[in-house]
Amino acid sequence: MKSRGTPADGFCHHCVRERGFGRPVTAYGFGRGRFPRRPRPPVGTSAGYTFLEILFISTLLCILAGISVPSVLAAVDRSRGAGAARYLATRMALARARAVGRSKTVALHFEQDVRGTWFSVVEDGNGDGVHTTDINQQIDRQIEAPVLLSDLFPGASIGLAAGTPAASAVTLGGTMILSFSPNGTATSGSVYIVGRDRTQWVVRVLGVTARARVLRYERATNVWVNAD
Repeated sequence: MKSRGTPADGFCHHCVRERGFGRPVTAYGFGRGRFPRRPRPPVGTSAGYTFLEILFISTLLCILAGISVPSVLAAVDRSRGAGAARYLATRMALARARAVGRSKTVALHFEQDVRGTWFSVVEDGNGDGVHTTDINQQIDRQIEAPVLLSDLFPGASIGLAAGTPAASAVTLGGTMILSFSPNGTATSGSVYIVGRDRTQWVVRVLGVTARARVLRYERATNVWVNAD
């Protein structure tokens, strides 16, 4: 007599026939808790993409990239120019706060070299304000390292784009020093920033309040608009 569950009667613990159908399925586990898994479909029956479909999608993506990339780069350049102008305005506000807090004149000293226009923060050392002679003699000491805007904001720099109605990129009454006094006033003047896309920005300082404002030049209308 054959024992139940032996290979002789066609029954095993790993292969069972699905009820109502004649195809085998694989079973996992032992006893009544086993669960069957249906066989995978043949590999040849799976759908795929043709070469023409892939070529069409690739061409479409290239066209869309060609349309969008220039506008994205222009937006990045514009934002860097605006960021450089606002950064300079913030450094001016910090210099004013330091001057009031320490009861000493603090200034932004602008210098030019082959790379462009730098600025550094200088503090009065003898009580007579910040002067170029005292800076050269290290009486008025530099309290922060010089900054080149293009190092922080690539493509942006202190300068003038063609057609901008200004005589100089740093207009501070004939000097290169923007001073902030202990009583909260400042040297009146303007510092111009140009972006890689030739957008023109300016940081203007009102002497009475020492407030720094950021403006953008609109070439179409030939006016400066608030960019704060």
